[in-house]
Amino acid sequence: MAEDHRAKTYRLMLLRHAKSAWPEGVPDHDRPLGDRGRKAAPLVGAYMERKGLIPGLALVSTARRARETWALVKDNLPPPIPARETRDIYEVAAPAILTAIRAVDPAIGNLLVVGHNPGMEDLAHLIAGSGRQEALARMREKFPTAALAVFEFDGSSWEDLASGGCRLVDFVTPRQLA
Repeated sequence: MAEDHRAKTYRLMLLRHAKSAWPEGVPDHDRPLGDRGRKAAPLVGAYMERKGLIPGLALVSTARRARETWALVKDNLPPPIPARETRDIYEVAAPAILTAIRAVDPAIGNLLVVGHNPGMEDLAHLIAGSGRQEALARMREKFPTAALAVFEFDGSSWEDLASGGCRLVDFVTPRQLA
């Protein structure tokens, strides 16, 4: 069967993990969510469900706080949503996250990435080319924990994701949802 190389609209959702705790003696990779994070993540999931922001795949950092964020978000979304845990987006810069995204099967039209700063924020700034001006301004000012940036771009695969090539269609923070 031949691959379909017609352009379509892809949706990329970048979710910074929710607020974590800092227990003494716990390695960074193993830090759990804090109380604030456990309250914020379900709000983001409910928002995603209301807005029809349903991923076809979730790429989730292997860090405990990212996995816990995803678990609380997905509880508010219709099942099943496949998820792939990957260390490729833990403690890496924006270009490494971009490489992981570009490797996603082009059949997946809606992708959620649950990761960390500064990489997530830097990636959001890197790919944002246009979009809602108010949302762009808020995103560029601060990308707090549990913030969700929703981008769209037209292409034939995730490999077409490029610097400045996306439209920011939504940016929401837990403070807005509380």
